[in-house]
Amino acid sequence: MTGVPASAAGGSSPAGAAGRASAVGSSKAGGSKAGGSKATGSKAAAGGSKTAGAEGGVPGGTKPARGGKIAAAAVNQASVWNVANLLTMLRLVLVPAFVALMLADGGYDPAWRSLAWAAFAIAMITDLFDGHLARTYNLVTDFGKIADPIADKAIMGAALICLSALGDLPWWVTGVILGRELGITLLRFIVIRYGVIPASRGGKLKTLTQGVAVGMYILALTGWLATLRWWVMAAAVVLTVVTGLDYVRQAIVLRRQGIAERKAALEETEA
Repeated sequence: MTGVPASAAGGSSPAGAAGRASAVGSSKAGGSKAGGSKATGSKAAAGGSKTAGAEGGVPGGTKPARGGKIAAAAVNQASVWNVANLLTMLRLVLVPAFVALMLADGGYDPAWRSLAWAAFAIAMITDLFDGHLARTYNLVTDFGKIADPIADKAIMGAALICLSALGDLPWWVTGVILGRELGITLLRFIVIRYGVIPASRGGKLKTLTQGVAVGMYILALTGWLATLRWWVMAAAVVLTVVTGLDYVRQAIVLRRQGIAERKAALEETEA
């Protein structure tokens, strides 16, 4: 029988044993290095993801959200100080200034009455612009919704009361105009659950006529201008009453429609 080579028989020779040992050792070393590289890679990837998450704000999503809320609150707070609201605030400031000018030196000095007319005219002009600016440039705020009608009623009411107190305007005229304004404002709040009563063209014409008439009474006019202002005020009173009745009609219709819609919705829900 011929002899079998030592490498095929199991490597009994020292060279074969050393070769196998070196092969196994190299494979173990390679495996440990590969495992180490994998571990290192996973750690690096994990670290990279954490870093990216921290920078991108993905894991800590609550922090950007909280920051967003704070920023939104700051924007809302800053939006109160827009041009439309500043004009409304100016009208509110002009009310006591107007009263002081109107009653200065007994209330009959032409120079002081002219200054009072200037304050009243500025207030009425800003009333025309602030609402337009708020609607055009999306500057409508809760403050403006509340303060704007208050400023309108305040300057007009102050002028009417001062004129009646000085004997230039009958008290019944002041009572009719102020009663209508306060009554319609209260009516709007009563029917607000059913909808909003829009401002009509007649209401805008009424406001303009009232402003012109009161402005003419504030000035110390004589002659035919004094007669003209009486007719302008008469027209303002008529428009005040007519538009007031129209707002009452709109409120009644709006309330009936709202009740009918709620009833229909309730019946549909029950069915």
